[in-house]
Amino acid sequence: MDLVIRDVDVVDGSGGDAYRADVAVDGGRIAAIVKEGAAAGCQRPTARRVLDAEGLALSPGFIDMHAHSDLALLRDPDHSAKAAQGVTLEVLGQDGLSYAPVDDRTLAEVRRAITGWNGDGSDIDFDWRTVGEYLDRLDRGIAVNAAYLIPQGTVRMYAVGWDDRPATDAELNRMRQLVAEGMEQGAVGMSSGLTYTPGMYAPDTELAQLCEVVARYGGYYCPHHRSYGAGALQAYEEMVALTRDAGCALHLAHATMNFGVNKGRAPELLALLDRALDAGADISLDTYPYTPGCTTLVALLPSWASEGGPEAILARLRDEAASERIRHHLEEIGSDGCHGVPVEWETVEISGVSDPGLVDFVGRRVDGWATARRLLVEDRLGTTILQHVGHEENVRTIMRHRVHTGGSDGILQGLKPHPRAYGTFPHYLGRYVRELGVLSLEECVAHLTSRPAARLRLPDRGLVREGYRADLVLFDPTTVAAASTYDTPRRLPVGIPHVLIDGRFVMEDGKRTDALAGRSIRST
Repeated sequence: MDLVIRDVDVVDGSGGDAYRADVAVDGGRIAAIVKEGAAAGCQRPTARRVLDAEGLALSPGFIDMHAHSDLALLRDPDHSAKAAQGVTLEVLGQDGLSYAPVDDRTLAEVRRAITGWNGDGSDIDFDWRTVGEYLDRLDRGIAVNAAYLIPQGTVRMYAVGWDDRPATDAELNRMRQLVAEGMEQGAVGMSSGLTYTPGMYAPDTELAQLCEVVARYGGYYCPHHRSYGAGALQAYEEMVALTRDAGCALHLAHATMNFGVNKGRAPELLALLDRALDAGADISLDTYPYTPGCTTLVALLPSWASEGGPEAILARLRDEAASERIRHHLEEIGSDGCHGVPVEWETVEISGVSDPGLVDFVGRRVDGWATARRLLVEDRLGTTILQHVGHEENVRTIMRHRVHTGGSDGILQGLKPHPRAYGTFPHYLGRYVRELGVLSLEECVAHLTSRPAARLRLPDRGLVREGYRADLVLFDPTTVAAASTYDTPRRLPVGIPHVLIDGRFVMEDGKRTDALAGRSIRST
């Protein structure tokens, strides 16, 4: 054997009780599990390397169901932000905006549109255009494994542009073709960002037709739906009905209930989902264990202000009459970009800027439209923000649900990113398992491993089982914790000494190795 992990407490991802065992790894897979007290005559496995794991727990690698590492995996081979958390697989292509499929025009536009998420990409060789070519690029070697969702907003940008109108028959057929090609090339499903332009311009009839294509390939639809604020329950119900009628599995992205209008209303959401599940719907969801959200400042604008793309937005911001109309929608009506809720500027904190000359704004709350407008124009829409609009009781209630999984929604860009990017998974284990007891250790690990593996239809990941891939995490249940905070968001977690991908150590004794063990995980 390559490796034996001795005397470890196995939390196998099934939700069942932990047990003590020796676990042997060979050829990138779990080759043997010998439980403590096994029948007489059953020899303990031997190996070229033996790791004494007394006092540690062994679990499957954590699966981040909502990641924004689309470029970070390419620019940063270290990628300790996720590897140090025990993440062995990230799902990219989220919120309807990413970098494949594209043509030259669309690539330039999407790079501009999500600079606040991933940087402008000036340090990246964009030597791909299709989903398959992007996955091939990942296969050259990355820190952790990655799966990909076809971004519906990018697809619409490619086929329709930035116009707020229904697609023509020819454009719809082109979008269906792009989705089919992406699924054939290995995507696991499709995402939407229905408070982000241009994806939010799509009516449900259009989305349903694209979901029908996804369903034919066994994929799932992952929407950031139309509101997490005013009308949030109706927005959730819209996605449940849309995917039911399209015959497509549904995974609800960062399934929160935010803003004052939704305080204490998580039970209503879960009741809605339970009714659908009991009626046979295929639904799952992810959340991060924090209350603030994170997005770009431009995302708060009303959708009409974004029609035509980034340059059209900047032109409107520079025009006094158009700027006043935007302010009115934001502050008095409640823009669709801000989930139908009038913006409360005191909840909006600047977390990153693209222009170094604006760095003094990072960490400050926005004090009104004049400041927001200045930042949008001078930073050319590249500003990222935290929105302090969540509710702890909702976070705890939703994470207990039977179809819950974990997703960091981690934006790694900016001087002061959300601490969830560096802390989601140890925060679940340290805060919500050990300190608060919201979940048992076995339950929580299942949420972070086997449940997402089942959604992704991974036949040999998500459990500690003989024959499964050796994507494994060793952590100390008594000390594991997120070290990232709002003031020091890039600190790495504690209590996770070892992480393996395909049997190779990517974290060893708490330090990142030079292994690039990750590859693309393609639909089968």
